[in-house]
Amino acid sequence: MTLMKTLVGAAILCAAAILVYVAVMPGANPVLKGGVDIAALNDLRAGDMRKLAFHSVAKDPVLVTFVDKDGVEMDISAYKGKVVLLNFWATWCAPCRKEMPMLEALQNELGGDDFAVVTMATGRNPVPVIEAFFAKINVSNLPILRDPKQAYARRMAVLGLPMTMILDREGREIARLRGDAEWDSPDALAILRAVIGAEVDVAN
Repeated sequence: MTLMKTLVGAAILCAAAILVYVAVMPGANPVLKGGVDIAALNDLRAGDMRKLAFHSVAKDPVLVTFVDKDGVEMDISAYKGKVVLLNFWATWCAPCRKEMPMLEALQNELGGDDFAVVTMATGRNPVPVIEAFFAKINVSNLPILRDPKQAYARRMAVLGLPMTMILDREGREIARLRGDAEWDSPDALAILRAVIGAEVDVAN
């Protein structure tokens, strides 16, 4: 009888340990705020969005200052309350320049109270050069923000350009994509609408 109790107790402890391990292991069905799980979002990835990697745990906000067009310091908390697509780019980066019109198309499609595309020029990118580039490609609905000393990029572990992150409404990084992408594609829109919808459920 004692042996039976011991075996049963051991089995219970083993099962509990397995449940705890599954619950905390990376990628174990993580769920975003609002009830949308990462697996469901991963199922939406197609085309360029296959390069988009969702994190099993959201990363804490990085509140390093950058400057706006007029040199006024700010940080990403200025966008708190919105889902943000944060794009690190530079005027000399050909893939960055290629995807900029698609980023504006995305902003035109989804931008508003719940979403914003935030374009962050990192390194030496004089405002007149950015303005001339935007004028040349007819971009008028994206912010001119600069990270001149690359302090923000370093803290965000940007190892190449372009680099794009999805931030939740608290400014926490939940996904990132290395390289350029068609951000106005149906695949990108489907993923971002799902994230925005999940976050709206919480905000309301």
